[in-house]
Amino acid sequence: MNIFTQFEGYIKKTLQDIDLNDDALKMLSRISAEPPRDPSHGDISTNAAMVMAKPAGKNPRELAQVIADGLEKLDEVSVVSIAGPGFINLKLSDAFWIEHLSTIFMTGKDYGRGLVSDGMKVNVEYVSANPTGPMHVGHCRGAVVGDALAKLLEFAGFDVTKEYYVNDAGGQIGVLAASLYHRYLEALGDDVGKVPEGLYPGDYLIPPAKALVVEYGNKLKAMSDDERLSLLKETSIISMMGMIKEDLAALNIHHDVFFSERDLHAKKDGKSTIDTMLQKMRDKGHVYEGKLPPPKGEMPEDWEDREQTLFRSTAVGDDADRALVKSDGSYTYFAADVAYFQDKFDRGYKRMIYVLGADHSGYAKRLKAVCKAVAGDKAELDVLFCQLVKLMRDGEPFKMSKRAGDFITLRDVVDEVGCDAVRFMMLYRKAEAPLDFDFAKVTEQSKDNPVFYVQYAHARVASVFRQVANDMPDLDVSADALTKADLTLLTDAGEVALIRKAAEFPRIIEQASRADEPHRLAFYLYEMASELHSHWSKGKESPELRFINHKNAQLTLSRLVLLRSIASVIASGLAIIGVSAPEEMR
Repeated sequence: MNIFTQFEGYIKKTLQDIDLNDDALKMLSRISAEPPRDPSHGDISTNAAMVMAKPAGKNPRELAQVIADGLEKLDEVSVVSIAGPGFINLKLSDAFWIEHLSTIFMTGKDYGRGLVSDGMKVNVEYVSANPTGPMHVGHCRGAVVGDALAKLLEFAGFDVTKEYYVNDAGGQIGVLAASLYHRYLEALGDDVGKVPEGLYPGDYLIPPAKALVVEYGNKLKAMSDDERLSLLKETSIISMMGMIKEDLAALNIHHDVFFSERDLHAKKDGKSTIDTMLQKMRDKGHVYEGKLPPPKGEMPEDWEDREQTLFRSTAVGDDADRALVKSDGSYTYFAADVAYFQDKFDRGYKRMIYVLGADHSGYAKRLKAVCKAVAGDKAELDVLFCQLVKLMRDGEPFKMSKRAGDFITLRDVVDEVGCDAVRFMMLYRKAEAPLDFDFAKVTEQSKDNPVFYVQYAHARVASVFRQVANDMPDLDVSADALTKADLTLLTDAGEVALIRKAAEFPRIIEQASRADEPHRLAFYLYEMASELHSHWSKGKESPELRFINHKNAQLTLSRLVLLRSIASVIASGLAIIGVSAPEEMR
């Protein structure tokens, strides 16, 4: 249950009961109910009076008073106040919070689940790094953001497919095959010298090269160029994708689908997927034969002043029409992009999300144009860009270059600080903002390390239950006993604040899933943990606030319900972002 959506409904019902004109009622969709910035103002704040006043022809403060009079009649509301130009603040009754805590406890890890969608099919494509080597830290952020977003959408009620697009049809695969052949000759003992300029020099090609020697001996040298190239391409792709999957698994990332670009080019009954797409687009009027105007600024080396097959993308929102066929008759990367989106749409997805690196920022308009051309208004497309991560050690950033062979791999980072630290910290900034990843900061045990701070909150709850078992062995703390606890005993303001913060969880899920912003969840979890740690500290100075009261078993049971509910919310949030919820920390 999202209490803010619940009260938004109450507010709209109150407005409908007031004598307002049609112009004012048309503004109902702009009404919001959200937590006030200052908690001392109440539990829920609404802009209803300011939104409705002008079209209703009324003074905002006067209209706010009329609305407040209606909201005061709600059993869930204890105090209504008006602030500033017409903000209405609601303080909810203690009875409401107690009842809602019971809801959180009884719902458990399903609290907040499935409130946004009833199963819309969504495709989230993320990582999609070229299969030319192991994952480096530059891929890490998009991998974590995409995976957390997919988990978030699934929790919100969407039918999600996590997809990886394998770029295995471009020229880089030929370079990879040539690089593997050099390592193969080296493994045979041939004097081939250093890896030639332009090939991939990384040691990661040595194991598959040795495996080729074991399987084929020196037979590759006798093969025709085409036969050898085909074998080397297939072997290198399989080897690199195996390595990439292992790297991703170290981050607890597992895709549902690995879609091969080569499948788009493969012929079946004389036609490829791209051929079929091209015909569909011609029939819709999106493909034509013509010339592209010279690009503005510096002339690209590959630009050709010739008649060619073009995609009429300017008609659907793009900045320029796009070439579909190269001068040698092969298809462009853009043609494959269109066919790939067409394939996704044909598979029934109503929403497609692409998680890309910041260096692909120019792709947003063209991809949205493709969506409009292919699907019209029957599907939507979102593009999420992830800024670079600056990896710091001793005050100096690491330099990464896949071709130079001295890049820092994703596994290097995970092996040093752990999967949990990497995942949480990659989400502790908005994806579009640059991120500094400090090795020292993500491993220290302090409030300044967000992942430790949140995990410690969950572990603290577990420690209370272990202490109860030790100090009050006769106290029944089973689920059945906790269900019967008298929650009206929870009267301290800090306890109510904990319930209030936990009740924000469904709203965070809804907002984050609609905005494609999983970082909101990481921020929320830190705030939730801060509330718990703060209340815990008060118990050190005021023993009556401690979660375990040896003289009052019933109060202890009530507080255990509160703790269990908070731990459940934290565990759910951590699971969504792919971080563990430990029972103890050492």
